[in-house]
Amino acid sequence: MNRPRLSLCIPTYNFAAFIGATLDSIIPQLTPEAEVIVLDGGSTDDTADVVRPYSEALPAVRYARQAKRGGIDRDIARSVELAAGEYCWLFSADDIMKPGAIAKVLAEIATGHDVYLCGLTLCDREMNPIAEHRVSRAAPGAVFNLADAAERRRYFELAETSTAFFSFMGSVIVRRARWMQIGLDEAFVGTLWSLSVRILQMIPTGLTVKYLGESLLSKRGENDSFMDKGLAHRFSIAIDGYHRIAAELFGHDSIEAQNIRRVIVNEFPPNAFLLAKSQLLAGGQRHALGEIDRLAAKTFSDPGSRNVAYRMICRYVPVKVYEIVRPAVKFLRGWLRPAPRP
Repeated sequence: MNRPRLSLCIPTYNFAAFIGATLDSIIPQLTPEAEVIVLDGGSTDDTADVVRPYSEALPAVRYARQAKRGGIDRDIARSVELAAGEYCWLFSADDIMKPGAIAKVLAEIATGHDVYLCGLTLCDREMNPIAEHRVSRAAPGAVFNLADAAERRRYFELAETSTAFFSFMGSVIVRRARWMQIGLDEAFVGTLWSLSVRILQMIPTGLTVKYLGESLLSKRGENDSFMDKGLAHRFSIAIDGYHRIAAELFGHDSIEAQNIRRVIVNEFPPNAFLLAKSQLLAGGQRHALGEIDRLAAKTFSDPGSRNVAYRMICRYVPVKVYEIVRPAVKFLRGWLRPAPRP
């Protein structure tokens, strides 16, 4: 078989309940130019039994299993090492690829950029669509050379969420040769953000990013595999993690770092912290409230009237008051939301 142009790289751990549906959404779209790599990071469930019929029936589906859990940072890296494609689309083992997505990506990678970034549709656990995920205000099809200071500034300023900074692997299609040139930064192994760091570290030697804009997959919600240490820790992964990336890769006072911190505010507005406090109290985890307060103060630490207001809300609005007004606010948001387009 000739070398494929595109490898679908799927690192997984204990997702036997979901990975079959993921593969069912991908396999009908496969062409001789595409392959699937499933890297099992030592699952203790029935993942091997679920994947085996696919790999035995189709040479284009390869399954590799590690003897012990490697963690998502190492498993992403290993899945790309095993790939044969010119480009690798990093894909989650519980998400669903939309019809025609592989054909679209194969057409796009012919233009030869380093990274392609697609959109996604947010769904509930049963894959009922909820909303289109915001990524960037850039025009679909826009190309940015992040090695150029002016283009990099524009790209960072247009970012709406950390997905624009490669936080969600299902949105990322990367040229394998560039990826392999950088290597895995051991200092960020265990942060869960080595993917983002590895791509951002390409910038000094040239990094062209094409923002596709279009949603090419449906993301399963209510299935966060990083919640095992609790809600406060999950918030810390994102907030402390991206603040660290901003400071260490770009410098705390840089335009890039300021915009990274800005999108974290977008992802963690005051209601996220108030809801977290409500859930922690309901679960008898009062001890974790101080960590939520610390993370809120860090998130809204930059100067500006919005951050000042957000700090005040998080500090002074009682959880009981939030619980009373939340249903009304939720209703008004739904009432005022524009009707979906036909």
